[in-house]
Amino acid sequence: MTTRSLSGLRGSLPAGLQPYCESAPIAALFLGISSGFVFAMLGATLTTRLAQHGITKSAVTAFVLTILAYNFKFLWAPIVDNVRLPVIGRWGQRRSWLWLIGVLVMAAVTFLGIADPDGALYMVAIAAITVGVAGATFDIIIDAYRIELLEPRQLGVGSGMSQYGWRIGAAAAGALALVLAYRVGWTAAYIACAVFALPAMLVGVFMGEPKRHREPARPHGVVEALVAYFSPLTEFLKRPGAFVVLLFVLIHKIGDTLANLTLRLLFQDLGFTNDEVAFYDIGVGFIALLVGIFVGGLLYGRLGMKRSVLISLVLMAVSNFSFAALAAVGHTNLGMAAAIGFENFASGIGGVTVVAYLSALCNLRFTATQYALLSALASIVGRFLTGTTVGALINAIGYVNFYVLTTVVALPGVILFWLMIRSGLADLSIGSAGKENDG
Repeated sequence: MTTRSLSGLRGSLPAGLQPYCESAPIAALFLGISSGFVFAMLGATLTTRLAQHGITKSAVTAFVLTILAYNFKFLWAPIVDNVRLPVIGRWGQRRSWLWLIGVLVMAAVTFLGIADPDGALYMVAIAAITVGVAGATFDIIIDAYRIELLEPRQLGVGSGMSQYGWRIGAAAAGALALVLAYRVGWTAAYIACAVFALPAMLVGVFMGEPKRHREPARPHGVVEALVAYFSPLTEFLKRPGAFVVLLFVLIHKIGDTLANLTLRLLFQDLGFTNDEVAFYDIGVGFIALLVGIFVGGLLYGRLGMKRSVLISLVLMAVSNFSFAALAAVGHTNLGMAAAIGFENFASGIGGVTVVAYLSALCNLRFTATQYALLSALASIVGRFLTGTTVGALINAIGYVNFYVLTTVVALPGVILFWLMIRSGLADLSIGSAGKENDG
């Protein structure tokens, strides 16, 4: 769609919808699609596949550790920020990395599809780790490209569109994998889903190199290279209240991560079929997410970043309790629809507000590295606990008590952000990506 036709479409829409039809937020939607599908291949889809092959619950949850690559991606993010690729690098730092890693992601997902859990479970583990590393690196470049493409005024809408795309990619790839696995097998399902890497790669073709991208100074010698490597972290730590902000980022999503990474186990044990999971998790969840993103955009625009983030944190904590209720009543389609609907509605609001806040924390000189660090910290504790203890914990206390526990552990993040608002740290920590005069 051309810029002129987009402008005409925006003019015919209500004022509240017009920001969603700008080219940068639309690009963020397609970037999110490619980001979300990789996570789905490792998370819910792989969990279902292994469970259907008779793998034990403890072994299934241990595979969540393969997602920990996303939590350590900040270690190699400086490479994406600083290393210029040969040949294709002439098309831009961000675009060249986007295209290279997109191809590697497609190859890794195909490898995971070919690996057989019955014949060699260790090969599935190797393939899953490969997908995790490739997908985490894809996230590094996708997030940097998105933040630098969006103007500060577009961070809320663009973050919402990115999360909308993430859910579309995760849901569509997950549903397609379930449907195809039932009919033609898991290998064909994974190979078909690999094409979800293409939307982000095409964004690089049509949108070009981000205008807000700032090339870092080229280091000369080993000492300067080491200083440059750690500069993104040291720059962040020099800000007022940096350690409090990092603590918030570390703990605010523990409950949400614990709940979401175990939902497919709950659905499996409650006796929901693949088609039921695909319909309610995708159909009802998709509509609820759409509403949540729109409401999140309204809250962000009318209440500002701080209050809208606080509201979303409360809603995301409470949404975990809905799965405790579902576990208590058992197999009921209405209960599943209500739980999935509420969780996606809350996540939609959080996708706009919390992601916009994390994006605004970045310095444009170190976009890839700083956002990689922040997004990694946001879920590392929850993923580690899921992969090491959750399977045994569910067996010990049951699903009802487990999801009540995930609600309780979400509360410290809510309280800490409220204290950050009261002290002014929520404003003082903002980086150049969130400031109009630094665009």
